[in-house]
Amino acid sequence: MAWDFETDPEFQEKLDWIEAFVTEEVEPVDVLVGHYADVKNPNYIKLVRPLQKKVKANSLWACHLGPDLGGQGYGQVKLALMNEIIGRTVIGPSIFGSQAPDSGNAEILAHYGTAEQKERYLAPLLNNEISSAFSMTEPQGGSDPTILQATATRDGNFWVINGEKWFSSNARWAEFLIVMAQTDPEGPPHERASMFIVPTKTPGVEFVRHVSIASFDKDGSEGYLRFTDVRVPADHLLGGENKGFAVAQTRLGGGRIHHAMRTVCRCRSLLDMMCRRVASRFTQGESLSRKQMVQEKLADSWIELEQFRLLVLRTAWLIDKHKDYRKVIGDIAAVKAAMPKLQHDIAVRALQLHGSHGVSDEFPFVQDVVASFILGLADGPTEIHKLSLARQMLKRYPTTSDVFPDYHLPQRRERALAIYGDLLDPT
Repeated sequence: MAWDFETDPEFQEKLDWIEAFVTEEVEPVDVLVGHYADVKNPNYIKLVRPLQKKVKANSLWACHLGPDLGGQGYGQVKLALMNEIIGRTVIGPSIFGSQAPDSGNAEILAHYGTAEQKERYLAPLLNNEISSAFSMTEPQGGSDPTILQATATRDGNFWVINGEKWFSSNARWAEFLIVMAQTDPEGPPHERASMFIVPTKTPGVEFVRHVSIASFDKDGSEGYLRFTDVRVPADHLLGGENKGFAVAQTRLGGGRIHHAMRTVCRCRSLLDMMCRRVASRFTQGESLSRKQMVQEKLADSWIELEQFRLLVLRTAWLIDKHKDYRKVIGDIAAVKAAMPKLQHDIAVRALQLHGSHGVSDEFPFVQDVVASFILGLADGPTEIHKLSLARQMLKRYPTTSDVFPDYHLPQRRERALAIYGDLLDPT
């Protein structure tokens, strides 16, 4: 059995092209273009569209999707290696056709949409001609889908949706929403809700306000929405009545691991900034890089980053191997739980080592610290993922009624004597 940490030469050539392309052409656009979901903005069209054409010409567009949807059908390991580069920039995923939440919504539509819906919603979404949003979280219940209050009731050939949704990312630019609402309030907790396509211009869809993240999200990218007697056609139900949980899993497994892949890249950039800072700054008669506490921060960051990267790659490999997110649910939970702490700790060290620059809006470190908290909330809070991992671990261990377990030292000695006792010197 061979273990190999090298990338095959053919794919490495693609990674080398991505590295040069992101460095030379994508990173400059990152500080000039507006929000990545504002796909009809003139500056977005002028700056991003030509770069997307280059990506498509190199057969690297939407690589997470299968060839039938215009992608390459790459496995998670290849996607991880790509995202470690692309994730250096905010606009990068859009240029490569893999931006959230559109990528997850596209997977739902590809699995559950009708031919007409794929033409109307999926095709332009895959081409990045429109944006979408995912509306599950609610003001009173957070991200716990078992206590949703928004409802959808059948009325002839329509579903009528009522309720509120909170933190629907990119909703202000979305052409449509994928909304999760209760369709059977008396059913089992995981069989009460359904998913619906809801065009944002449908009568009764109200934008209560556009919520900003901290002070640097000037666009107000998080939507607070209210649905009042919103009527959508019956065929806009996705995945069957009361199957909302199953539909949600279509997008969450891949989405969580892709967030982790990009976090590796972001933390590597933060570590690079730290090293460049301390190598060029002097205080108290010597380089900042000579201070032992500074060196400790660098070493801790490198170790934690490389450990996390290996966990992500191993999880990606397991997904490729099993081709079933349910078999890797514990590993994905571990990645999700470790991710926010990694970014938080490295971002805080970077901020500290940059001194007053670190807390200014001329450097990205405060945003990275806030982003670490977002990672700890998005797609379920960290605590829930730790519980999920623990449950998966405990499934491997049978219960016993024995007073003393088999690792009890007197029992171990007794078993050992039964095997080797006759070989021991009686003295």
